[in-house]
Amino acid sequence: MLNKLQAMRIFLKVAENNSFSGAASSLNLSNAVVTRYVALLEAHLDARLVNRTTRSVSLTEVGRAYAKGCQQLMELLDSMESAVTEGVGEPTGTLKVAASASFSLAALAPMLHRYRMRHPKVKLDITLLHNTVDLVEEGFDVGIVASWQANGNTLVKRPLLSVSPVMVASAAYIDRHGAPTTPEQLATHSFLAPSREVHGADWSFASADGREESLNLDSVCRVNSLIMLRQLVLADMGVAILPEDYVTGDIANGALSRVLTQYRVINGHKELSLVYPGRRHVSTKVRTFVDFTLEYFRRDCSVVPARSDVISA
Repeated sequence: MLNKLQAMRIFLKVAENNSFSGAASSLNLSNAVVTRYVALLEAHLDARLVNRTTRSVSLTEVGRAYAKGCQQLMELLDSMESAVTEGVGEPTGTLKVAASASFSLAALAPMLHRYRMRHPKVKLDITLLHNTVDLVEEGFDVGIVASWQANGNTLVKRPLLSVSPVMVASAAYIDRHGAPTTPEQLATHSFLAPSREVHGADWSFASADGREESLNLDSVCRVNSLIMLRQLVLADMGVAILPEDYVTGDIANGALSRVLTQYRVINGHKELSLVYPGRRHVSTKVRTFVDFTLEYFRRDCSVVPARSDVISA
């Protein structure tokens, strides 16, 4: 008799690796066993799930639909087991994490290392994001993302970090071009900006006496990484608006200087949130990661009050 659950798990590994041998290696099974299970599953369903050639393996259209259903079923089983074993034993398995690329490169690694020290049986699969992602559709367990990056039907959102923006330029740039003294003068400077997905061309400023003004600023360069944007400013390329935490050290050592200090940017705050699918039962690995991340940010980072929201795509 066909063990359908085992066959589904093996088929999902084949789909994940686009390879029978890759699936066999990750499951510690022989190629023959993997091939036989997939063949039995196809015979049971009376449908071809996999296209096989001497050089490659790919899913058929039916195979892709079946793999998606199998993945949903496995997630449901994981949730059921988590509900039964809540609070019992160590979390295990692979945790798929989507993370904002700019933040992750700067600060995420120490947190992940500490989580693994506490829960060594959990493996981490990290994907760095520059654009938006549908967490549920892409099969992620949790995301540490900017507010604009997270899409999904129903996600639980836990705010982690809010960073104020500052306007900066290098000393060499200021020596050559001078420093702007009003927001309007930014139009005559080499303005460096994040990509439009991160921030549009409209920027709003407030003076010390409370007057507000909005400008549409044309940029000489846009980039989809805030870390790269900082590097461009350090390379004397122009003026940029960056999260304060990114440039605190550069300002302290004189590499960068604040400009337009009598103004503040109203619409440049960057917020980072922890998001995850709002299922009734959350797996132990997700629950422990959520709890650890919230604890880490409360203890080690500047944190906005944590609360739960449900956001819709």
